[in-house]
Amino acid sequence: FISLLTFKKCTLYIAYLFILKKSRSTALNMNDGTGIRELMAAETRASQIVAEARVGRGDRMKQAKQDADEIVKGYKGEKQEEFNSLVLSAGGSGGSASAKLQAETNNEVGLMQSQFQRNAQKAVDVLLSKCCEVTLEVPTARVRATQKLAAEASA
Repeated sequence: FISLLTFKKCTLYIAYLFILKKSRSTALNMNDGTGIRELMAAETRASQIVAEARVGRGDRMKQAKQDADEIVKGYKGEKQEEFNSLVLSAGGSGGSASAKLQAETNNEVGLMQSQFQRNAQKAVDVLLSKCCEVTLEVPTARVRATQKLAAEASA
């Protein structure tokens, strides 16, 4: 995602490096390492260009995100205004709709409380009948096990 201009600069530096390698291969022995220094300087500059391009890309992405957030906030605000105007035009004032909802809720709560009062005693009776039901039958397996233990103890 490097910009085209930065890409061209990097390409030019890489080409420069390639030419330096080829043309300086014989001159390196004569110039006491100046070719190597030039080559290293070119490599350093190329890496600086790439680093600058990365930083620039990050800055552009941050700016694009901020711009998108502003657009989204504006759109959200417009839609909220449309919604509010529709609610007011369709339902009258917001207070009457709220009062109507509160009245419906109170009616339903009252209905549930009356049903609870009617059925509370029935529920208590069912629970008590189940708690008081006790069967006094001993399972046959328990009888056999007890008889076996008694026989072993007497033997």
